[in-house]
Amino acid sequence: MVMVNMFEAKSSLSRLVEDVESGRESEIIIARSGRPAARLVPITSQPPVERRIGVAKDKFVLPDSIDALNDAIAEMFHGKSE
Repeated sequence: MVMVNMFEAKSSLSRLVEDVESGRESEIIIARSGRPAARLVPITSQPPVERRIGVAKDKFVLPDSIDALNDAIAEMFHGKSE
């Protein structure tokens, strides 16, 4: 664990991030007036997001005209209009 002061962190942020990313340092503590204030750590790798396109394929049947039931659906929400 390395501790750097705020001025050094501002001056060499790119190098500090590179040190953490590459694994040269597991964490870097940034101090203000000699007291620890923040911790710079690498982000753990996250699994890739699964493919979402087509997740509902073959899960339901789409009618030929999706607008055919608009009036019936409107009645369910708003009641029968006279």
